[in-house]
Amino acid sequence: MEAELVALATSGATALVQQMAVDSWEQVRDRMVSFFSRRGGAEEDVIEGELETSRGELAAAMEAGDEQTALDVQAEWRTRLRRTLLANPAAASELRAMLDDLAPPKGDQQVVDVHNTISGGVQHGPVIQAGNVGSLSFGTPSGQA
Repeated sequence: MEAELVALATSGATALVQQMAVDSWEQVRDRMVSFFSRRGGAEEDVIEGELETSRGELAAAMEAGDEQTALDVQAEWRTRLRRTLLANPAAASELRAMLDDLAPPKGDQQVVDVHNTISGGVQHGPVIQAGNVGSLSFGTPSGQA
């Protein structure tokens, strides 16, 4: 059970840090403040201040290209979530619900296995199969012969 809670805390921290950089941050922040304050983490204004401090540190780290600080922010919230979940395993369902709400919509896409066979000779060029192809460029890179 502990490994499951640790994995959930990791997912929660990753999602939390990702949300710090988007427009809907205030909604996510408010939900996390509520999540932690109901579990004796601290008072709401203290938790909100800590989240905003982390968001500021993350923004500065991203601007400076400081990947280590960004990882530190995530690790800090992963540890805090893990401790909260270990102290109150029933909180896992609320955190899962939050993560489900933050997940991008799955839409009506269907995933199927496709197996292709190329036969009938030697292929002298690229063979591509894809659901979506953005921009492709074939040929010799400039400056090379």
